[in-house]
Amino acid sequence: MANLKALKNRIKSVKSTQKITKAMKMVAASKLRRSQLAAEAARPFALAMEGMLRNLAAGFTQNDSAPPLLIGNGRDDRHMLIVATSDRGLCGGFNSSIIKGARLKIRQLAAEGKKIRIFSVGRKSEDALKKNNDIVEKITGLSRRAPTFKDAENIAHKIISMYNHGEFDVCGIFYNHFKSAISQEVTYQQLIPLLVDGGGWKVEGEETTNHQPPTTNHAPYEYEPNEEEILKELLPQNLAIQIYRALLENAASEQAARMMAMDNATRNAGDMIKDLTLVYNRTRQAAITKELIEIISGAEAV
Repeated sequence: MANLKALKNRIKSVKSTQKITKAMKMVAASKLRRSQLAAEAARPFALAMEGMLRNLAAGFTQNDSAPPLLIGNGRDDRHMLIVATSDRGLCGGFNSSIIKGARLKIRQLAAEGKKIRIFSVGRKSEDALKKNNDIVEKITGLSRRAPTFKDAENIAHKIISMYNHGEFDVCGIFYNHFKSAISQEVTYQQLIPLLVDGGGWKVEGEETTNHQPPTTNHAPYEYEPNEEEILKELLPQNLAIQIYRALLENAASEQAARMMAMDNATRNAGDMIKDLTLVYNRTRQAAITKELIEIISGAEAV
């Protein structure tokens, strides 16, 4: 028979845990609203920027004078994967889904004989991928506060510097695209070279499916000073903008996943408290009954 004191302590402990999870849920809910607004506000600008560059770059994909960030260096043997996760756990499957997608991509590239390098954003991606993978750069602390455009610019500058030094041929980023509080979609977006026709893929279980952004209307435009100079100026900015959008989407997805995880944990703690309270009452009643039987038996013996 369970010890009454141990059961009482267990109930007290679970109640304390329930208070913590309930508080974390409320904090995540308040942060989610701000993160969601920031992510939704960034989407139109990022999509319009990318669409304008595709329109501008349509006639330059076969031009030798086009910037390397647009057409690449002619090779695809070395891939740089930016894997953006959080620094902390307790957010359901948020981190594990991104890591799962990155590992799937790594296996696909390795099967094709490609060399893979990892740019880790967030402590969880570093911890999960540091074994058997070449992590060339790691950044932590971004998920503890709202990401800023300066953070994205710093990452973009490091990526461009490594690209200019010939450390990789293709670069893409993994992040969670925020759809709703209960739904986030693991997404891989190629950043270098720019995909003029769009492209990328999302992870659904063990399979991947292609998804294309809205098509661009290739209407004739006249640019000043000229397309080549504009592309050289805007392509690095676009890289920072796309990374910034991914960080904002990740921030909203993390808070949504944490809110749902803490909500489930709070409900599970409530169910456990009910079960433990029922066991405690039954045990206590059994102990009282046993004492009464002993008293009655002793009185009758006298």
